[in-house]
Formats: sequence, C-alpha cells, structure tokens
Amino acid sequence: MLTEIFPFSFEIDKIAIAGTTLWSLALYLGLSSLSEKIIELLNRWFNFAEGFLYVSKEEFEKTRKARESQNAFYASVFSIVPFLAVGALVNWLLDLGLGGSWGISTGILACMGCGVYELGRRTAQSEEE
Repeated sequence: MLTEIFPFSFEIDKIAIAGTTLWSLALYLGLSSLSEKIIELLNRWFNFAEGFLYVSKEEFEKTRKARESQNAFYASVFSIVPFLAVGALVNWLLDLGLGGSWGISTGILACMGCGVYELGRRTAQSEEE
C-alpha cells in the first residue's frame, strides 16, 4: 500500500474522498456557467502571466498558438480546484450533521440531479441557436 513507504502512519479516509469527489462533480455540473467563467478567467490569467517569460516579441508571437492551447488545457484542469474545495466543505458539513456515509449517498443523488439538469440546459441552449 502507498502508506507503507512512509516512516509514519496515517489513515486515508476513503469515504471522505468519495463524498468530496461526488459533491465536487455535482457542483461542477450544476454550476456549469460558473465553471466556464472560471476556465475563461484562468485561461486569460495564464496567457497574461506567460507573456512576462519572454524577452523578445518575435519568440512570443512564434509560439502563441501552442501556448494558448496549452494554457486552455491547464485552465480546464485547474478549474476543478474550487469545486473540490467546496465539495470537501459540503461533505464535511454532511458528515457533521448526518454522519458517516451520507455524503456519498447524497452526492450520488446530487450528481444524478445535476447531470439531468445539465443535459436539459444544453439541449435547450442548442435549440435556441
């Protein structure tokens, strides 16, 4: 096991990890417009911050397309971090209020509900266009 390579022992709470990730997924699906805004802001910030790494303007412009694609990927990956934090908070509050595995069962229900909501939202959005 991974915990055996360390000289000290610690416990990995599998229920907390499962509840946190389920609630994070539910929040990510349910708040998809917020996640799109976070991705856009992170992408803009990555592109802005990377401009300071180049000394010459020619080199900066030469690699622009590849860098912007890479920054878009990084922005989409890092956009889950706030949802993981809020998912951990929701799971922790459910653990305090209801106990043990309620975070998992309510997280599954929230994932299903938010998934259905997201499918309906995207269908309605595509019919408007």
